[in-house]
Amino acid sequence: MRRRTFDVIASSVGALLTILLILAGALLLWAYLFIDHEVHTQLAAQKIFFPAADSQAITSLPPADAAAMKKYAGQQMTTGAQAKTWADHYIAVHLKEVANGQTYSEVSAKAQQNPTDQKLQAQADTLFKGETLRGLLLNAYAFWQVGQIAKWGAIVAFAAGAIMLVLTILGFLHVRRTPPERELLPPSESHGEPQQAQT
Repeated sequence: MRRRTFDVIASSVGALLTILLILAGALLLWAYLFIDHEVHTQLAAQKIFFPAADSQAITSLPPADAAAMKKYAGQQMTTGAQAKTWADHYIAVHLKEVANGQTYSEVSAKAQQNPTDQKLQAQADTLFKGETLRGLLLNAYAFWQVGQIAKWGAIVAFAAGAIMLVLTILGFLHVRRTPPERELLPPSESHGEPQQAQT
């Protein structure tokens, strides 16, 4: 095969990969922007604000949870990371206090067996609302995290596309400098060793 033919094929494949990588980067960037906008819009509409750092709502929390909440003290919840913090370090802490750490499923089962027990009914109602809100916030976090992965995927795809573009340009430049008659693998020269006579 001629060297120039091989270079043209290799450079053309590089050009195709460049297009695919840039297209993938564009799609991943679009996914990130869409997800980020949707999560921001939906969370902002709830108008949830983190308490002030010195408020009792934060200082009464266990130290690890208080430290996590202080990171966003006074801010409005608009990101998935904030939603996860609120769900895991605020709602979850208070839910454990409702029925000595029992879940909605456990308390609800007891409430159904004792329909006249107002305390169980109230606990079941509180746990249902709290766990539902916590689940919604964690879903927002998961969706937001997918967007973050898409963002980094877009960066990698664009970087790889840029590298491939440079290599493709270099490949086509090399084609122009390659003599048309040059072979990819030059034929090996024969040393003309004499054959032994057969007996």
